[in-house]
Amino acid sequence: MSLNAASVELSNALKKVRLRWEDAERHWQDAVRAEFETRFWTPLVLQTEGTVQAMDQLTTILLTVRRDCGP
Repeated sequence: MSLNAASVELSNALKKVRLRWEDAERHWQDAVRAEFETRFWTPLVLQTEGTVQAMDQLTTILLTVRRDCGP
């Protein structure tokens, strides 16, 4: 699997889980949900988005390296 494909797969997985989270939010309205969101959900989303962005940047760098150093 290429780095670009992995980035797309991770991004799609985040979209799917985000939809499920939004559904859960509508039905789960208490302090435990708020704490879960603060402690786990928000950091997970931020880390995943950062990872996807880093993978995309690395893909661009690797393409440049292959172009400049390849046969």
